[in-house]
Amino acid sequence: MPNDARVWIYQSDKPLDATQINYMNEQAAAFCDNWAAHNTPLKSAYKLIHDKFFVIAVDEGYNNASGCSIDSSVHFVKAMEQQLGVNFFDRSQVAFLINDNVYTTTLQSIKEDISGGKIAPGTLTFNTQVQNVAEFQHKWLVPAEDSWLKRYF
Repeated sequence: MPNDARVWIYQSDKPLDATQINYMNEQAAAFCDNWAAHNTPLKSAYKLIHDKFFVIAVDEGYNNASGCSIDSSVHFVKAMEQQLGVNFFDRSQVAFLINDNVYTTTLQSIKEDISGGKIAPGTLTFNTQVQNVAEFQHKWLVPAEDSWLKRYF
Protein backbone atom coordinates (compact mmCIF):
# COMPACT_ATOMS: atom_id res chain seq x y z
CA MET A 1 0.00 0.00 0.00
CA PRO A 2 1.25 3.51 -0.74
CA ASN A 3 2.07 5.90 2.10
CA ASP A 4 -1.15 7.87 1.63
CA ALA A 5 -3.44 4.81 1.74
CA ARG A 6 -6.11 5.19 4.42
CA VAL A 7 -5.78 3.00 7.48
CA TRP A 8 -8.19 1.81 10.16
CA ILE A 9 -6.96 -0.05 13.22
CA TYR A 10 -9.22 -2.17 15.39
CA GLN A 11 -7.96 -3.41 18.75
CA SER A 12 -9.45 -6.60 20.15
CA ASP A 13 -10.29 -6.69 23.83
CA LYS A 14 -8.37 -9.96 24.10
CA PRO A 15 -5.74 -11.81 22.06
CA LEU A 16 -6.97 -14.03 19.25
CA ASP A 17 -6.01 -17.68 19.38
CA ALA A 18 -4.67 -19.65 16.40
CA THR A 19 -8.12 -20.85 15.31
CA GLN A 20 -9.55 -17.33 15.49
CA ILE A 21 -6.57 -15.93 13.58
CA ASN A 22 -6.96 -18.49 10.79
CA TYR A 23 -10.68 -17.77 10.54
CA MET A 24 -10.18 -14.01 10.51
CA ASN A 25 -7.43 -14.27 7.89
CA GLU A 26 -9.75 -16.27 5.62
CA GLN A 27 -12.65 -13.88 6.10
CA ALA A 28 -10.54 -10.71 5.80
CA ALA A 29 -8.90 -11.94 2.59
CA ALA A 30 -12.33 -12.61 1.09
CA PHE A 31 -13.63 -9.24 2.27
CA CYS A 32 -10.67 -7.35 0.76
CA ASP A 33 -10.96 -9.28 -2.50
CA ASN A 34 -14.60 -8.22 -2.81
CA TRP A 35 -14.58 -4.78 -1.18
CA ALA A 36 -16.05 -2.18 -3.51
CA ALA A 37 -17.36 1.38 -3.56
CA HIS A 38 -20.46 1.74 -5.75
CA ASN A 39 -19.57 -1.50 -7.57
CA THR A 40 -16.04 -0.25 -8.26
CA PRO A 41 -13.36 -2.51 -6.73
CA LEU A 42 -11.18 -1.09 -3.98
CA LYS A 43 -7.48 -1.88 -3.71
CA SER A 44 -7.11 -2.92 -0.10
CA ALA A 45 -5.03 -4.96 2.28
CA TYR A 46 -5.23 -6.12 5.86
CA LYS A 47 -2.95 -7.43 8.55
CA LEU A 48 -3.40 -9.02 11.96
CA ILE A 49 -0.69 -7.87 14.35
CA HIS A 50 0.25 -9.15 17.82
CA ASP A 51 -2.85 -11.41 17.78
CA LYS A 52 -4.81 -8.33 18.83
CA PHE A 53 -4.86 -5.65 16.15
CA PHE A 54 -6.76 -5.83 12.87
CA VAL A 55 -5.42 -3.25 10.41
CA ILE A 56 -7.15 -2.57 7.13
CA ALA A 57 -5.96 -0.16 4.43
CA VAL A 58 -7.38 1.11 1.17
CA ASP A 59 -5.48 2.82 -1.65
CA GLU A 60 -7.65 5.81 -2.45
CA GLY A 61 -5.32 6.72 -5.30
CA TYR A 62 -6.80 3.69 -7.06
CA ASN A 63 -10.45 4.28 -6.07
CA ASN A 64 -11.96 6.30 -3.23
CA ALA A 65 -13.69 4.53 -0.42
CA SER A 66 -17.25 5.83 -0.13
CA GLY A 67 -19.28 6.20 3.04
CA CYS A 68 -21.15 3.03 2.16
CA SER A 69 -17.95 1.07 1.54
CA ILE A 70 -16.47 2.27 4.85
CA ASP A 71 -19.73 1.24 6.54
CA SER A 72 -19.37 -2.20 4.96
CA SER A 73 -15.89 -2.55 6.49
CA VAL A 74 -17.29 -1.65 9.91
CA HIS A 75 -20.06 -4.22 9.41
CA PHE A 76 -17.39 -6.78 8.51
CA VAL A 77 -15.47 -6.05 11.74
CA LYS A 78 -18.70 -6.24 13.75
CA ALA A 79 -19.47 -9.61 12.13
CA MET A 80 -15.99 -10.81 13.12
CA GLU A 81 -16.72 -9.74 16.70
CA GLN A 82 -19.81 -11.95 16.73
CA GLN A 83 -18.04 -14.91 15.15
CA LEU A 84 -14.93 -14.68 17.33
CA GLY A 85 -16.47 -13.59 20.61
CA VAL A 86 -14.27 -10.51 20.94
CA ASN A 87 -14.82 -6.75 21.00
CA PHE A 88 -12.98 -4.59 18.45
CA PHE A 89 -14.75 -1.38 19.53
CA ASP A 90 -13.94 -1.15 23.27
CA ARG A 91 -12.22 2.23 23.49
CA SER A 92 -11.72 1.95 27.26
CA GLN A 93 -8.62 -0.22 26.80
CA VAL A 94 -5.14 1.11 26.12
CA ALA A 95 -2.39 -1.17 24.81
CA PHE A 96 1.35 -0.93 25.44
CA LEU A 97 4.33 -2.91 24.20
CA ILE A 98 6.33 -4.06 27.21
CA ASN A 99 9.20 -6.54 26.77
CA ASP A 100 7.87 -7.46 23.30
CA ASN A 101 4.47 -8.36 24.77
CA VAL A 102 1.22 -6.45 24.44
CA TYR A 103 0.00 -5.24 27.82
CA THR A 104 -3.54 -3.92 27.95
CA THR A 105 -5.00 -1.82 30.73
CA THR A 106 -8.14 0.20 31.22
CA LEU A 107 -8.37 3.97 31.18
CA GLN A 108 -9.28 3.82 34.88
CA SER A 109 -6.11 1.87 35.74
CA ILE A 110 -3.54 4.01 33.92
CA LYS A 111 -2.66 6.22 36.92
CA GLU A 112 -2.19 3.15 39.08
CA ASP A 113 -0.03 1.44 36.42
CA ILE A 114 2.14 4.55 36.17
CA SER A 115 2.55 5.03 39.93
CA GLY A 116 3.28 1.29 40.28
CA GLY A 117 6.01 1.49 37.63
CA LYS A 118 4.29 -0.73 35.08
CA ILE A 119 4.08 2.17 32.60
CA ALA A 120 6.90 4.72 32.26
CA PRO A 121 7.24 7.79 30.02
CA GLY A 122 9.23 5.76 27.48
CA THR A 123 6.86 2.77 27.43
CA LEU A 124 5.60 2.30 23.89
CA THR A 125 1.87 2.65 23.35
CA PHE A 126 -0.18 1.81 20.30
CA ASN A 127 -1.70 4.82 18.54
CA THR A 128 -4.80 3.35 16.91
CA GLN A 129 -5.78 6.78 15.57
CA VAL A 130 -3.25 6.89 12.73
CA GLN A 131 -4.87 7.85 9.43
CA ASN A 132 -2.61 6.47 6.69
CA VAL A 133 0.17 4.00 5.97
CA ALA A 134 2.93 6.57 6.53
CA GLU A 135 1.57 7.43 9.98
CA PHE A 136 1.12 3.74 10.70
CA GLN A 137 4.77 3.07 9.87
CA HIS A 138 6.12 5.97 11.95
CA LYS A 139 3.51 6.87 14.58
CA TRP A 140 1.67 3.68 15.44
CA LEU A 141 4.06 2.81 18.27
CA VAL A 142 5.05 5.89 20.24
CA PRO A 143 6.47 6.52 23.71
CA ALA A 144 3.65 7.18 26.17
CA GLU A 145 5.14 10.61 26.93
CA ASP A 146 4.67 11.56 23.24
CA SER A 147 1.00 10.56 23.17
CA TRP A 148 -2.19 11.75 24.81
CA LEU A 149 -0.89 9.96 27.94
CA LYS A 150 1.73 12.68 28.53
CA ARG A 151 -0.62 14.44 30.95
CA TYR A 152 -0.08 11.57 33.40
CA PHE A 153 3.69 12.09 33.68
